Amino acid sequence: MLIRRLARPMLASIFIMGGIGALKDTPNHAKGVAPMLEKAIDPVRDSLPEQVPTDTETLVRIDAGVKIGAGALLALGKFPRLASLLLAGSIVPTTLAAHRFWEQDDPQQRAEQQIHFLKNLGLLGGVLLAAVDTGGKPSVGYRARKSARIAKKTAKTANKTAGKKAKKSKK
Repeated sequence: MLIRRLARPMLASIFIMGGIGALKDTPNHAKGVAPMLEKAIDPVRDSLPEQVPTDTETLVRIDAGVKIGAGALLALGKFPRLASLLLAGSIVPTTLAAHRFWEQDDPQQRAEQQIHFLKNLGLLGGVLLAAVDTGGKPSVGYRARKSARIAKKTAKTANKTAGKKAKKSKK
C-alpha cells in the first residue's frame, strides 16, 4: 500500500539520523548516557560474560548501529516488523538516558527535555504500530484460529462419514 511505502521511510529517518549523529559524536553521547548506564550495568557487571561489552562508548556505537541498520530495513520495507521491534528496543533506553526532564532544575531545560521525551514516546508508539502491522494480511493468530476451525470441521465431517460407512458395513 502506498501509505506504508511513504510512512515507513518517514518514521525511519529520525532513527537513521540519530544513529549517524551518535557515531559521529560518540564521546559526547557516551557522556550523556554514562550515569544511567553505570546504574544499570554495575549491579550485574560481574555476572556478565566478558564478551558482553559494558563500556559506554561501545554501547553507544552498538545502539547507533541498531538505529541505522533497523532504520534502513524499515525504510526499505525489508523485515519491517522485526526492524520496528529493534527500533522500539533501542528508543526506550535512549529516552530514559538522554531525556530525564524530571531531573532538570532549570524550567527551560526541563520543558525542552520533556518535549524530547514526549517526541520519543510518540516515535515509540509509531514503531510499535509498525511492529504489529501485517500489511493488510491476517495475523498469524487469526490464521491459526481459522485453520483450527477448518480442521475441526473436517474432522467432524470425516467422523460422520466413517460412522455412516461403519453402519453400512454392519448391514
